[in-house]
Amino acid sequence: MIPKALVAASTRPLILSILADSEESYGYEIIQRVRDLTGGRLDWQDGMLYPVLHRLEEEGLLVARWGRSETGRRRKYYRLRPEGHEALVLEKEQWMSVHQALVELWTPAPNAN
Repeated sequence: MIPKALVAASTRPLILSILADSEESYGYEIIQRVRDLTGGRLDWQDGMLYPVLHRLEEEGLLVARWGRSETGRRRKYYRLRPEGHEALVLEKEQWMSVHQALVELWTPAPNAN
């Protein structure tokens, strides 16, 4: 199980990346995509996702619209604004820096015993 702090830290870049990879998406679809991407290791709940979506919308990174599902149920769809794409570039740079530092720390040096 992935610790809650790491799950919380990863929500923003994951949401931005998922929305950048699609024209638009809705909450349950985002939750399913995260579950699929992580082989179920990240199991987001509605109560965790929607506050982050609302915060990203308030920051002007997302735009939301109400629509209808195939069954006629109301559903809120989210898509990235240009500012969201810019924020994703910054998120990628930051996470790749952390990733690279960990790779360097965790990769055994040649000839190391």
